[in-house]
Amino acid sequence: MYSHYGPQGWWPGDTPFEITVGAILTQNVAWVNVSKAIDNLKTEKLVTPKKLADADPDIIKVLIRPAGYYNQKAQTLKDFLTWFSRYRYSFSMLQKRGTDELRRELIMIKRIGPETADSILLYALERKLFVVDAYTKRIFSRVGVLNGDEGYQQVQEFFHRDFTGEIREYNEYHALIVAHGKDVCKKNPLCDQCCIKNLCLQKGLSG
Repeated sequence: MYSHYGPQGWWPGDTPFEITVGAILTQNVAWVNVSKAIDNLKTEKLVTPKKLADADPDIIKVLIRPAGYYNQKAQTLKDFLTWFSRYRYSFSMLQKRGTDELRRELIMIKRIGPETADSILLYALERKLFVVDAYTKRIFSRVGVLNGDEGYQQVQEFFHRDFTGEIREYNEYHALIVAHGKDVCKKNPLCDQCCIKNLCLQKGLSG
């Protein structure tokens, strides 16, 4: 996949906080829409923790509207910032805490599940956690590595056990899976365009 797609440069964002906001806003929506929402926040100079925490919630909802589910996502941002305020809005302070501890705390925030928490930890805090999403399960089920019934933790443990890459490779691997799942290995796959079709157990699935 790397040879086919090249480096993905993930996660888009100029700062760890911008990456974190993106990880929250991208839930259930394409990145192109998230990018518009983040651009809106940047225009209003709200891509810093304290300024976003102090902003009018109704204004935030308008600005992040392109990312969809803006009422819920505005509340998630607020809840995240309430938690982050315990660390004085400092990523340096977060870096002093253990990965498991931070992961538990993030998942306790309403509407932040394992995938979002791990995205924040991997991309914003450079912790070695493999991010599992629907693309991961779909692709690896079709090549016969997974059966498709595994839960998030089971899939993540598989990668942690069998993939020996470092943080940079974890980052790139997940990004390549997303690129392949989004553009080729869709629900109705474009098998003739697949760069790993020689590995697939369902060759010609697209007919």
